[in-house]
Parts: sequence; structure tokens; C-alpha cells
Amino acid sequence: MRATLVGVLSVVGVLAGCGTATSVQPSPTGPGVLTLKEALPPKPGGEVGSASDEFDTAKNLSVWSKLSDTEKDLDRIAKLDVSTTTKGSLYLEPKVSAWFDGFRGPFVYQELAGDIVMHARLKVEGKKGATPTQKFSLGGLMARVPNSSGSANWLSLTTGTADTSGQLEMTYTRNGSSAPKEVKVKTGWVELVLARVGTAAVALYKEDGGAWKVGQRWPAELPEVLQWGMTAYTDWNSYNTLKKDPAKGNAQQVKGTPDVKMTVDFVRFLRPELPDYADALNTASVPDDVLIKVLTPSGA
Repeated sequence: MRATLVGVLSVVGVLAGCGTATSVQPSPTGPGVLTLKEALPPKPGGEVGSASDEFDTAKNLSVWSKLSDTEKDLDRIAKLDVSTTTKGSLYLEPKVSAWFDGFRGPFVYQELAGDIVMHARLKVEGKKGATPTQKFSLGGLMARVPNSSGSANWLSLTTGTADTSGQLEMTYTRNGSSAPKEVKVKTGWVELVLARVGTAAVALYKEDGGAWKVGQRWPAELPEVLQWGMTAYTDWNSYNTLKKDPAKGNAQQVKGTPDVKMTVDFVRFLRPELPDYADALNTASVPDDVLIKVLTPSGA
């Protein structure tokens, strides 16, 4: 567990987005700068390592909780299995659903405490094609505050079709208000990292055959225990007049044209290691290439 960040790098102002910086800039050679040489990749194994899943057998599904069961929500999952639809993978196909503001969609997760790196390889497709045809049909990773249905608090890193196809969407929802950011990505397999380290949350992504990129750094005051897992949702347009009424939208299964399926090759959980003097929200303290080393497994 990381200690509280030291005062020399206290965040005075934070700008959202890739390459987030603060108004306090440490000297490039002075204390507070984490170098690539000094940075260490996250540690596998231990308590969080035991939560990792290669999805090699159907019985693995039993370790994952469904939000619809644990918080008595509607079950918006049309199909969910492990190593059945696709051997060696988790398969998730949602009904019409949404994760936006106070709206809730499918979510399968494990509860884990402390600083976490969640690393996954997955593919999101339409039911009949390489990309979903319905707007905001996405799948990927989520970290959620437990029992926060009344005031939604969660982070997600998803891919698929947002307002257009071939997009990666990074969202931090605080107290029922979502702030998404989209970037263009190739369709097909992608590796994703969603991480919490100290008072920062980070989204990383790597297209198949490409290099890791920092998608987002968020200042995140989150409780010790979070729900870490996977989600997929689809067809926001079918909510029609309910788009401004999460309570009514969550209370019924909206009919429409669901068009997304997600295949997850693996999900691995690791512990990040960041020195107390390093501020993950400050690019002068932890540059992008250093942050990537700290939050991606060695050799990934």
C-alpha cells in the first residue's frame, strides 16, 4: 500500500486528459521525479494475484459476482459463460443497457482492496460484424464503489462503438455525473489497464501489435475496497425519452436492438509500486513512459 503523497508534490490544480499536469512542477533533476530506470513494474501474485483469471474452465465463472445478484438490480445479461462459447475466454452479451450518469448496465466483478492494476486482453464485436452498429455499444473494464446505486461512482475503460465505431471510451462518473473521453482505436483485440494508485486512477491501452499509451489520468478519491471487473452495454438510443430519467430507465428492461458481444482472453490483477515522492497525476514527476512501466506487467 502506498503512503500518502508527500507535500512537495501536492496537487494544486489538475487538468483532465492524456498527459495530465499540475501547476506545481518539480525540477527535472530534483526530488520528486521518478525515472524510467528507477520505476518498477507491478507485482503479480499475492491476494490480488489469486483473483486473476485465465478463463480456462467453466467453473471459473463462480468466483465472479453479478451486480444484478448482489445489489438486487435487473439482470441485463443475455449470455454469460466461461470457456463455453469461446474456449479459454469469458463471453458476455448484454441486453439493452447503459452505464452513463445514473444508468446501470451489466457488471461482473470481484471486490478487492488497495492499489490495483487490472490488466485484460479482450475483443468487442457486433453480433453480425466486426463492430457494433448501435450507438454506445461498448465493453471493457470497470472499477465501482460498492452499493453506489443511489449516487453512482465508478470508472470504466471500454471499447467498441460510442458515437462512432472503433472508439475507446474512458469515463469517470462521480456522484451520478459521467465525464467520458473517446479516442480512435483499431477494431479487434486490445489490451487494457485500469488502475488505482494512491489518489490517482489511470487508463492505459494497447492496440493489437501496437505500443502502450496513456489514455487518461484522473484525480480519484475512492474508498479502500472497490468492485473490479468487466462490463458490456448496448443501444443507448433505445432509451428514447428515458435518457433523462435514470430511475425509470433502471426500473425496466428497455426493448431495442442489442448489438454487442465481448470476448475476454484474461483478466490479471497486480499491485503497483510507486515511491512516496512520485505523483502519478503529475507528468513532470511521472512521465507517460514511466507510468506505463509502473502499471503494465513486465514484458506485456
